[in-house]
Amino acid sequence: MSSAALDASATGAPPRTTTAEEVRRGERERRARDNRIGWAFVAPFVIVFVMFLIWPLVHGFYLSFTGESITGAGGELIGFDNYAEALRDPIMWRSLLNTLWFTVLSTVPLVVVALILALLVHQGLPGQWLWRLSFFMPFLLASTVAAQFWIWMYNPQLGLVNYVLGAVGVEQIAWLQDPQWAMLAVVIMTLWWTVGFNFLLYLTALQNIPEQQYEASALDGAGRWRQLRSITVPQLGPTTVLIVILQVLASLKVFDQIYIMTQGGPGGVTRPVVQYVFEVGFTGYRFGYASSIAYIFFAIIVIISVGQMRLTTRRSA
Repeated sequence: MSSAALDASATGAPPRTTTAEEVRRGERERRARDNRIGWAFVAPFVIVFVMFLIWPLVHGFYLSFTGESITGAGGELIGFDNYAEALRDPIMWRSLLNTLWFTVLSTVPLVVVALILALLVHQGLPGQWLWRLSFFMPFLLASTVAAQFWIWMYNPQLGLVNYVLGAVGVEQIAWLQDPQWAMLAVVIMTLWWTVGFNFLLYLTALQNIPEQQYEASALDGAGRWRQLRSITVPQLGPTTVLIVILQVLASLKVFDQIYIMTQGGPGGVTRPVVQYVFEVGFTGYRFGYASSIAYIFFAIIVIISVGQMRLTTRRSA
């Protein structure tokens, strides 16, 4: 019993009832208190988010309309001059084509090989823990470690790759120095390095497919190949879409392994657009122009992402 009710009973007066207005006021005070507590919890994230994402995006977009250099000079607005220059820049277009070519070359094997590895492990190979560890372990390596490892592997005289090729009678290849093979060499390294993540996603999806579907299809006379085409692949559809989207976005942002292994060479055949932005901004000291190239590339990524999402939505419908 409340104190008001006790006082009322002591004096003989009828107990005071809470009015609807007091109930609403108490509810408003409770919601306000909950909001303050909620904002207190999210405030650290919001501060970090604004400082390290929102502000750089806004400031970088502003810089793209200026001629600012690394010294701070030339910070006045120059309109769309940087964008006009970027659209006429042949090196920018070549870097963009290199990025798109790397994306095409890397995405397909990173999806197909990951699916094959997951199917092999899911079929019950002996020592499954060893296979899972072996396939996923390279993904845990830093980009510098993985790149340096493959630089030694691709060494024309001492590398293991040319040693194996020579053992089967194939002429030695200067993998990272030959314009014909440099991009493929980076793609092979990227496949070895990152396929473990896609493999893990596929393996998880395979383990979630109900076993009853395979048992029912086996009773109907379906073999392994038929089950793969009619049950496994359709059930893995959402996972495949997710992997393709993540892989395309990751490949478009490629920088680390190319910069370490080839520095964009030989002759610029492997230079991605992110590296060109880095070179323009921190070697050419043109922050404004580098920002304009970055935002052109950002617009292209947005267009590709929206196109992928719409295509995925239509297929799922």
